[in-house]
Amino acid sequence: MNLLHPETLVFWTTLFFLIFFFLFVKLAWKPILKTIKEREQSIEDALLQADKAREEMAKLKSDNQKILNEARTQRDNMLKEAKELKEQIINKARKEAQTEAGKEIEKAKRVIESEKQAAIKELKNQVSELSINIAEKVLGEELKDKNEQLKQVDKLVSQIKFN
Repeated sequence: MNLLHPETLVFWTTLFFLIFFFLFVKLAWKPILKTIKEREQSIEDALLQADKAREEMAKLKSDNQKILNEARTQRDNMLKEAKELKEQIINKARKEAQTEAGKEIEKAKRVIESEKQAAIKELKNQVSELSINIAEKVLGEELKDKNEQLKQVDKLVSQIKFN
């Protein structure tokens, strides 16, 4: 029996292949399939997690856009309220200034009127004194009593109308 003979060689090769295949199926096939299935599962899990992460990112982006829009709306509202408040403050200050100016004008008018009356009174007094002096010189001795002279002058002065 020659081992290097082609018929023997085919037999032994086939026998070793079958033994190797049987041992391979018994010992290594299940762990290899298990590893392949675990790898497939881990890849599938990773893809699912990536999809979830993508969905969360899209949701976060949407939420961020909503928050940004709300912030812009709030900013616009705050600016609008500040503008309205500014206008109210300006209008209030303007009204207060007008009221204060009106009061000052009225006060000035009263002071002017008071001073005008005082000036008229002073003018009447000076006119009456002048009139008395002139009357004394003109009439001289005709009216001897000073009280009668004053009454006469007051009567004449009251008839004079000043604007």
